[in-house]
Amino acid sequence: MAGGFKALKGQGHWPTLFAAFLYFDFSFMVWTMLGPLATEISESLKQVSGFVMDPSQKATLLAIPILSGALLRILLGFGVDKFGPKKTALASQAVVISVLFYAFLRGEHITYNELLVVALGLGFAGASFAVALPQAGQWYPPKVQGVVLGIAGAGNIGVVIDFLFAPKIAEIWGWQAVFLVGGVLSTIIFTVYALMAKDAPKEVYTPRPKKLGDYLKLLRDKDTWWFNLFYAVSFGGFVGFANYMKVYLMNTYEADMSAFGVNYLGEPNVKVIAGYFGAVTIFAGAMLRPVGGAIADKMGGVKSLYIFFGAVTVLALINAFVPLPFWGAILVLFLIMSNLGMANGAVFQLVPQRFGKDIGIMTGIIGAAGGIGGTILVKTLGWSKEAFNGYSVGFMIFAAIVAVAIIGISMVKTRWRTTWGLQAGGKI
Repeated sequence: MAGGFKALKGQGHWPTLFAAFLYFDFSFMVWTMLGPLATEISESLKQVSGFVMDPSQKATLLAIPILSGALLRILLGFGVDKFGPKKTALASQAVVISVLFYAFLRGEHITYNELLVVALGLGFAGASFAVALPQAGQWYPPKVQGVVLGIAGAGNIGVVIDFLFAPKIAEIWGWQAVFLVGGVLSTIIFTVYALMAKDAPKEVYTPRPKKLGDYLKLLRDKDTWWFNLFYAVSFGGFVGFANYMKVYLMNTYEADMSAFGVNYLGEPNVKVIAGYFGAVTIFAGAMLRPVGGAIADKMGGVKSLYIFFGAVTVLALINAFVPLPFWGAILVLFLIMSNLGMANGAVFQLVPQRFGKDIGIMTGIIGAAGGIGGTILVKTLGWSKEAFNGYSVGFMIFAAIVAVAIIGISMVKTRWRTTWGLQAGGKI
C-alpha cells in the first residue's frame, strides 16, 4: 500500500488533489448533516409546533438528501464534461451555502415541509462526488487511479465530523447553530477551493465534447449497470448506514449509552454519546477508502470486491440473526463500515480503467446509483423498524442484495479481464 502512495510523487497536481479532498470532505459533512441531528430536530418540531415525526417521515427526511444528491450527480457529471470541474463545483457550492443559512435563519420555527426543501438543497453537497473525483483523477495516469480516487473520495470522512461535533453543538446552542457553522465553513472552503483547484490542462487530459446520444450510449452499455450495482451496494451501504446510524443506535441501545455520562445539566447525554459511537464506526469506512483503492491496485479490483462484499454479507447476517450486546453491535458495525469503505475504493479502481474517456459523466451516473442505494437502505431500515419494531429484516434484505452483487462479480470477471482489462493499464 505504501508503494501506491509513493507512486504519486512527481505526478499530477497535489494542490488540486488536496482541494478536491477538502471540497468533498466538507460537502459530505454538510450532505449528511441531518443524520446526527434527526433526534434533536424531531424533538424541536414536537415542542414548537406539535408536529410528531413517525419513523417513516424521519426516514424520508434522511433519505431526501441522499436521493437528490444521487440524481444531481448526473447533472454535475454533465457539468464537469461541459464546463469543467471547477466552475461546476463553485456553482453547486453556492446553492449549498444558501440553504444552510436559510435553515439557520428559520431556526426552530422551520416546518417539516421546509426541512424537506432544505434536504433537497443539501443534495448539491452530496453531488460534489461527481466533481471531486474526476477533477483529481484527470491529473493522474491509470496505474495510480485507485490511490488517487481513494484519496479524493476519502472526503467522506466529513460525516465523522458531523457525528463528533453536531450533537454537542446542538446540545449547547441548539440544532440550528449547526447549520450556521456549516454555512460559515462551506463559505471558507468555497474560497480555498477557488484559489487552489485547477482543471487539468489539455496536454494532460482532453475532454471529448459529448451529445445527448453519447450519454444514452453509456447507459446502454451493460458494464455501466454492473458498476451501478456494485456502487449502490458499497457507497449506498456506507452513506445509508452513516445517515441512519444515530437513529439506529438511539432506537436500539439508548439504555446502554445512557451510562456513559451526563451533560452540563446533569442529565444523560445519550444523543451526544450516540454521535460519538456513530463517528467511530463511520470513521473506519471513511479512512479506509484509499486503503481499499491501494489494495485493488495491488491485487485487482475484482478480487478485492470478493473479499470486501463477502465480509459485509456475513457481518450483516450476524446483525440480523444474533442478539448482540452493545459493544458487539458497535464492533460489527465498525467492520461493516470498514469493508464498505474499502469496497468504494475498489470499485473506483476499476471505473476509470473501463471508462477513462468518460470519467466525468460515468462518475455522475455511478455515483447516482450509490446515492439511490443509500436512499433505499435508509427507507428499508425505517420500514423494518415501523413494521417489525426492529431492524433484523432490514439487515437481512441488505445482506441479500450484497450477495447478489457477489454473484454479479462472478458473472463479469472473466469478460472484463479478457477484453478491456487487457489494455486498461492497471490490475483488474
